[in-house]
Amino acid sequence: MSTLLVKNIELLATFDDERREIKDGAIYVRDNVIEAVGSSSDIGAMPADATLDLSGHVVMPGMVNIHHHMYQTLTRVMVQDDELLVWLKTLYPIWAKLDDDAMRISASVAMAELIYSGCTTTSDHLYILPNNSTLDSSIDSARAIGMRFHAARGAMSRGESQGGLPPDSCVEKEDAILKDSERLIQRYHDNSRHAMNRIVLAPCSPFSVTPNLMREAAALARRHAGVHLHSHLAEELFEEKYCYEIYGMRPVEFAESVGWLGPDVWFAHSIFMTSDEIKRFAATGTGVAHCPSANMRCGQGIAKIREMLDCGVKVGLGVDGSASNDTSNLFMEARLALMLQRVAPHHYLSEKPGGRGGFGGTPKALSAREAFSMATRGGAAILGRDDIGYLAPGMSADFIAVRLNQIGLSGTQRDPLAALLMCGPFRVDYSFINGKEIIRKGEFTAFDVEAAMADHAGVMKRIYADA
Repeated sequence: MSTLLVKNIELLATFDDERREIKDGAIYVRDNVIEAVGSSSDIGAMPADATLDLSGHVVMPGMVNIHHHMYQTLTRVMVQDDELLVWLKTLYPIWAKLDDDAMRISASVAMAELIYSGCTTTSDHLYILPNNSTLDSSIDSARAIGMRFHAARGAMSRGESQGGLPPDSCVEKEDAILKDSERLIQRYHDNSRHAMNRIVLAPCSPFSVTPNLMREAAALARRHAGVHLHSHLAEELFEEKYCYEIYGMRPVEFAESVGWLGPDVWFAHSIFMTSDEIKRFAATGTGVAHCPSANMRCGQGIAKIREMLDCGVKVGLGVDGSASNDTSNLFMEARLALMLQRVAPHHYLSEKPGGRGGFGGTPKALSAREAFSMATRGGAAILGRDDIGYLAPGMSADFIAVRLNQIGLSGTQRDPLAALLMCGPFRVDYSFINGKEIIRKGEFTAFDVEAAMADHAGVMKRIYADA
């Protein structure tokens, strides 16, 4: 048993049920669990094996990233000026060349980037597994770097010859997908509190899998406690057209028809939803991963996040893939989520049957604290976690600290918490995950970033050799 006292915190933003923001705050940690949160005058004298003075820092819960495609760190800044459909068709053949080593190295780079930007828990939607690639390699990367990881076993099973979008070279057989999913659950899934690894089942999208795979994946997940379901939905208008032509229904209606609404399900993007569909998400507890950077990058649209929150939909943040965002920075994602909702009322069209939908009420802006709440508590709730997302006794010791004495934060004394979002993005100066110090004074304590980047460059050279 070891103990850690973090004290003299300039501002401790707990995001607990009372949303306490404590000046001269302190946190007391025993092993990997928070034992006390309060002011330095109240708990700052508690005996501890180690003490960390965070004078001049803002501390908040580690952020939760609920949508990513980490392998895409290998295909950044490609297809810069085209819509999603062209983007996908261009990149599918390149992704088909990836192998297990590429998956491992790309995940390491993505996770390092996320940790630098305040993320302590992430999901990764790995839906393309060519050349004997496995999700195991991404899990190994998470363990090596110390990231809390929800590994999503994605899949594509409906290739072009079967009426799907991806080329046949990128798809798998459905029985093999389900067999591997069961293997991963048995080997890695941990549903206990403070678990560092859980498995998610994640068929890719309505245009790349069959209804049968969606139903079978849902049934498999629900046979195991804590295995959640994830996919893309209502991301693009071509998806809406596809669902009408193939299934005779809108994407949300299709998801419900295959058993994919519920508190154990969350979807990425969910841009093109009507007000009635948003209410259906709220009623069923279905979650949404808001990915503002990627949505803007591909010119897709603005998700109706204000309306979703007002209706009670669970919303978290996702950086999305590093080829549709080109970075993996949760501070930036929270900032853009805030800014994008402030222009959203001028973007939404009037609601029409089969159309994009209206704003759904009196428009009001998103606040900085709401954006950070999505990045912390919102993502945790969607992942089914009751042990991360805020700082309180009994919670996992996942927290980050940013030093205030830097040029980009000069003049922010009136509200240093909001400044982390509005003046950034910033890199963290300290990151603790499961009670372990991962970042100290802005640098990794154990992970070799330079070596990871060199390995990453080597993989890219190999993958692109015949491009």
